[in-house]
Amino acid sequence: MTSNEQFIKSFENKVKQTIKKYNLINKNDKIIVACSGGKDSTTVLYLLNKFGYNVEAVAIDLLIGEYSKINLKNIKEFCRKHNIKLNIISFRDEFGHSLCFIRSALKQKGSRLESCTICGILKRWLLNKKSRKLKAAKLATGHNLDDEAQTILMNMLKGNPGLNTKLGPKTGVVKDKKFVQRIKPLYFTLEKDVERYSKLMGFPVKYGRCPCAVGVFRASVRDELSRLKNDGKIKSNIVNDFLKKKPELRKKYKTSEKLNYCRKCGEPSKGNVCNACKILGLLHA
Repeated sequence: MTSNEQFIKSFENKVKQTIKKYNLINKNDKIIVACSGGKDSTTVLYLLNKFGYNVEAVAIDLLIGEYSKINLKNIKEFCRKHNIKLNIISFRDEFGHSLCFIRSALKQKGSRLESCTICGILKRWLLNKKSRKLKAAKLATGHNLDDEAQTILMNMLKGNPGLNTKLGPKTGVVKDKKFVQRIKPLYFTLEKDVERYSKLMGFPVKYGRCPCAVGVFRASVRDELSRLKNDGKIKSNIVNDFLKKKPELRKKYKTSEKLNYCRKCGEPSKGNVCNACKILGLLHA
């Protein structure tokens, strides 16, 4: 067995072990995979399909010029090749505008929300609604170990440690019939290993960062972590230490969690109006 073959086997076993240890998927679950067309989500889609799970893909067209066009082309090609049903949602159909337009319009109105924050809120809103409509038991994302370590540090640096209670291989702290459980099969895999696996498997993906993610806080945290010696070990330590302390965090911040339903769209929300509707309300004000 070559070194590359050994790596592929080890990588796939790590994902299998994560699914099993944290009971991410039950045998009869229908899984929606949130697909951007990038290496992480394509890897998740490939592996869950390979492992024999009932999967469908959902891709959101953010309308970010050639970046979105190439990613959509790639995920369509991948799904055709592997006979996986692909559902496509367009920002223009759902919100009337592209992500870039929404970001610029909000900035002109005095909003300080970063493009990644706007994108994340609106995508989560869309993915939860679509997954529920498709009667999915779980929504799988391509978040890897690097992503989780960054988010843990970001929440701490911003003075919001309570937000970390929502993190983990399974996300969320409140169970509700309108919430589709989110899972992260790549939770313990480093980004560089996902990229190596994707390249070895020959997946049709575009490597590189989203053009809208320049100068955002996450990028600063990511770059600082990557500058550290033995950064892979450090990222692993951050995540594993968080998992050990998560039960204490959940006890401490449990009282801050209250479930409501948005009075505008009916989706689950901590307040009377969800963050997605707040963004759209400001956009159309």
